[in-house]
Amino acid sequence: MSKNIESHLSEDRVFQPSKEFSKKARIKSMAQYKRMYRESIDKPGVFWAREAKELVWQKKWTKALDWKPPYAKWFVGGKLNVCESCVDQHLENGRANKAAIVWEGEPGENRTLTYRQLHREICNFSNVLLAKGIKPKDRVMIYMPMTPEAVIAMLACARIGAVHSVIFGGFSADSIVDRLEDCKAKAIITSDGGYRRGGVVHLKKNVDDALKKYKGVESVIVHQRIGKEEAPVRMRRGRDFWWHEEAARVNSTHDAKAFDSEHPLFILYTSGSTGKPKGILHTTGGYLTGTYTTCKYIFDMQEDDVYWCTADVGWITGHSYITYGPLANGVTQVMYEGAPNHPDFGRFWDIVEKYSVSIFYTAPTAIRAFIKAGNHFPESRDLSSLRLLGTVGEPINPEAWMWYHEIIGGGRCPIVDTWWQTETGAIMISPLPGCTPTKPGTATLPFFGVDASILDETGQECRANEGGKLVIRKPWPSMLRTIYGDKKRYRDTYWNDYKGMYTAGDGARTDRQGNFWIVGRLDDVLNVSGHRLGTAEVESALVAHKVVAEAAVVGRPHEIKGQGVAAFVTVKGGSKTSDALAKELRNHVGKVIGAIAKPDEIYFAPALPKTRS
Repeated sequence: MSKNIESHLSEDRVFQPSKEFSKKARIKSMAQYKRMYRESIDKPGVFWAREAKELVWQKKWTKALDWKPPYAKWFVGGKLNVCESCVDQHLENGRANKAAIVWEGEPGENRTLTYRQLHREICNFSNVLLAKGIKPKDRVMIYMPMTPEAVIAMLACARIGAVHSVIFGGFSADSIVDRLEDCKAKAIITSDGGYRRGGVVHLKKNVDDALKKYKGVESVIVHQRIGKEEAPVRMRRGRDFWWHEEAARVNSTHDAKAFDSEHPLFILYTSGSTGKPKGILHTTGGYLTGTYTTCKYIFDMQEDDVYWCTADVGWITGHSYITYGPLANGVTQVMYEGAPNHPDFGRFWDIVEKYSVSIFYTAPTAIRAFIKAGNHFPESRDLSSLRLLGTVGEPINPEAWMWYHEIIGGGRCPIVDTWWQTETGAIMISPLPGCTPTKPGTATLPFFGVDASILDETGQECRANEGGKLVIRKPWPSMLRTIYGDKKRYRDTYWNDYKGMYTAGDGARTDRQGNFWIVGRLDDVLNVSGHRLGTAEVESALVAHKVVAEAAVVGRPHEIKGQGVAAFVTVKGGSKTSDALAKELRNHVGKVIGAIAKPDEIYFAPALPKTRS
């Protein structure tokens, strides 16, 4: 059996950037890209220092990079507060009254926050956190719907030096417990609930259930999104506090204190091939430099853009490309609370038309669902404001790329198909829209400072169209610094395959033009709708059911989600299998982990094959 990954996909269609787009773009030609890329690889300290200087620093660094594999320190000795780059600076540079966030709730209400208003809200909530005894490096968990308060909470934590850990609102109480036990959060910020597909998701109730098992949380701050009629909540005296009541007790002025460039900014949990989720730790200066720079060049952000990333802030895409990167660039961005198909599949296109969105960033899963729903939804809306499209979360199949290009982009919008990970912090491989020739299905070329390669099992570089392991050979500013509380797992997971190189865990190949094609995960991690789920987590949830003896979970192709979940289950003696039991097990997994992890199929088997281990 070959040690290398087979890859048979080929693509001859090539799309050049339009002259009109290139003329206004930040990177206008392949010659300019190659020149800047070469400098970023040969002189990374010089390149990244120039980019970092565009952020607000209270104290300049003494050394751009200190690299002792596998540990990197960027902008050594430098001090900054990310809020000054994301919000405060815009009050002085003419953007104070510019819309920062334009929010639409699923029921249809909307709200706009200018940079001045956003600054006021962040300062106010920073004071709320301080009043609750939150100190620098304390961990604060955030479990909220897609409302501006989620961004405000994240930036308030960053402003006072607390370390936020955001959990996707679709995760269950048990998932909250796992993460609380790992990071030892001192406080939780949540909401009474959020809207999803016309129903209410009761977030505070999940927090209450989690805190029956984990006792270390001192304060729970609850934002009232829904109201007492639809989402009644129980407030525990001395522990639970309403956001609006606490906000009224403090003022809205707060001076941003500087923190070291390597001060921890956030922990974000992602699935591993073992049952325990990994707490990916990102720090301040390098992460912000990476997200700011990728936004500037890959999304070609301009002063008059209206940008919309459809991700949830509970995932890394929402951190990097909602909370941090776009705000550091001073653009106006749209936030939407609900599902793309509520009340129907025209909702996204209504929002694009209503707010004149110019940059649209979404997942291939959503695109495939839109294709299935029919062209009449986008074709009956005015999408002429769009000038750039992006995809994230998983490889996009060529035909979905073509539909996106023709139906959504009208054949005129460049598509940036982006590859990156929770661990990388920022986009690593992507076209630059003003200069890169694009092919449907490929993420094309590495971004500045990304020394990417594809290696075989022996460590040799793969030839064109020969699949292998995707690695990054040099450090980059937004890279993870460790797995929280587990340096050994950090080294073993990412740095053991090839000495001094980061192993992404993805299979890939390059074509003869040097474009990178991502094949998929190499470990036991599923990529469902762009979300990574460990097979061991789903297996553990199934086996926790009283009738299940064994479970094995695998991925399978799925028309909409890209990858679906198939489970093979054996039941304990005396238990009977049935369609009703299969449904019960699916719902059980949803309760333990979250709806995203529900198996699409459950197959009952008398026994499962075993390996020696």
